[in-house]
Amino acid sequence: MQTNYQVANTQTLPAGAHKVLRNTYMMLGLTMIPTVIGALVGMSMNFTWMASSPILSTVIMLAVMFGLFFAISANRNNAFGVVLLLGLTFFMGVMLGPILQVALNLRNGGQLVGLAAGGTGLIFMTLATIGATTKKDFSFMGNFLLVGLILLIVASLANMFFQIPALSLAISGVAVLLFSGFILFDVNRIVRGGETNYVMATLSLYINIYNLFVNLLQLLMSLMGERD
Repeated sequence: MQTNYQVANTQTLPAGAHKVLRNTYMMLGLTMIPTVIGALVGMSMNFTWMASSPILSTVIMLAVMFGLFFAISANRNNAFGVVLLLGLTFFMGVMLGPILQVALNLRNGGQLVGLAAGGTGLIFMTLATIGATTKKDFSFMGNFLLVGLILLIVASLANMFFQIPALSLAISGVAVLLFSGFILFDVNRIVRGGETNYVMATLSLYINIYNLFVNLLQLLMSLMGERD
């Protein structure tokens, strides 16, 4: 990831953008540790209560997430913000438990998880490189991505009631494209000085990567999953 930062055009970057991007990538790498630990914990947990009460479990998860988002934002300029960020990534790792349990019950589940992780990494590195090195300003994508995110949330909530497999597949496909766009937008915003706090920059990119992985894995499970 540091290579992406080093090849950026120094003449077009605002002062300090290199440092923010470097610190963001370093922190992003660090967040993977509690995420993996959380995922291991989550895979050993019983999530049947979530299946029996999907709406309640979603509300609880969102309440915890947005509570941590607010706390991180409020402490973005001190060390406690970093602690909260790592705590959030541990929680997000635990929340990977249900989908990883389903995936690993497939005959080729381990392969699909590996493909999703590898695909997420490849997409991130490609788009982060473009966002950091191009002279093009992608700020015009902001409103489009925001509207897309709102529509995606509405569609996801609606499908919790209707449980339509084809709609679930479409939502995952759109989410992969949407969060890929957010990666390009956010990295470009960092190098152009639109985000000068590496804690908040890391939070944005982490959420993008997390959602990209989850939805890519859901697509692979639906299209390539081998059930007994």
